[in-house]
Amino acid sequence: MKSVSLAATTASVPATRLAGSRASDPSFADYGDTASMLAKHLYGPVTHFLPLVEQRLQSELQTRYESLAPILRHGVQLGGKRLRPALLLLSGFAVDPQKVGDNHVTLGVVLEMVHTATLIHDDVLDEADTRRKVQTINAVWGDHVSILLGDYLFSQAFRLSATLDSTEACRWIGEASRKVCEGELRQVLARDHAELDEASYIEMIRGKTAELCSVACRLGASQAGASVETVAKLADYGTALGIAFQIADDYLDLWGDSETVGKTLGTDLQQGKWTLPILRLLQTANEHDSIQIRSILAGPPEGRFEQLMPLVEASDARDYTRQVAESFRDQACESLNCLVNSPAKRALIDLATFSISRTF
Repeated sequence: MKSVSLAATTASVPATRLAGSRASDPSFADYGDTASMLAKHLYGPVTHFLPLVEQRLQSELQTRYESLAPILRHGVQLGGKRLRPALLLLSGFAVDPQKVGDNHVTLGVVLEMVHTATLIHDDVLDEADTRRKVQTINAVWGDHVSILLGDYLFSQAFRLSATLDSTEACRWIGEASRKVCEGELRQVLARDHAELDEASYIEMIRGKTAELCSVACRLGASQAGASVETVAKLADYGTALGIAFQIADDYLDLWGDSETVGKTLGTDLQQGKWTLPILRLLQTANEHDSIQIRSILAGPPEGRFEQLMPLVEASDARDYTRQVAESFRDQACESLNCLVNSPAKRALIDLATFSISRTF
């Protein structure tokens, strides 16, 4: 039976031709000026590798069943900026550009599959209709298809990682995936739970958001022949970067522009997710305000944002959230001191800066 391609392949186009073209990388299709900066500046040293990741991702997700092809094709579009493959490649380049090759491309594809699977499952949990202005899988095909597609991507990712000579990558990615699921489980169980503390929250997002960034950097450095110490430092960079990104997203959910963010402000509050600004508000509120805040959080989800924001604005939650994000950005940059100066190191530093500058 003939295989059905997910998209018009770019495999016949030379990588050098793809390197300077934003249009050649569909992952940046809907990101405007931000995408242009990511593609041409932040990802600069590895831009010519990212189309190879894209081509491989599409080729690995082909099917002989015509009914499945549009679902797989739609799923591939949800991954977004391809941050994790870029982190993996940049980490490899920062260690030794001469040792970055097919294994890095393969692992970039694996990480993007795992990341996309978690997004698809997230959309089911959040009952989301759109992601980055694109309809979610569950909105088009329903929850059952979404869950199975996420499982399909996880399975395909681990099959592909097992094709490498060493089992190291498969073990590391398996452990990272476990931590992502663990973090998501903790967040689901903590919904509408006003007793969540800041330390537990940071640990939660360390798993659900930062872990894949960490393993991306760890694998990129390891595959390029870095020392054990350097691999650990790059992993630390990825962890701090991922936490900074998530805290910035927490900030955007309350103070962002809904058109830019791509969702209604206060969505986390409506879904019972207490993020850092709300935890700070609870931590610093006097007894009278604390009673009022907890009453609002226990009330109807639809009214939480409007009722809480005056209290949030009167507190130091906004400045505090910014300061914590900046501290993780600084931690990320400090972890790179083990590297010699290079375009890739500069790109990693710029990514850490971008992680929060898009917000404040």
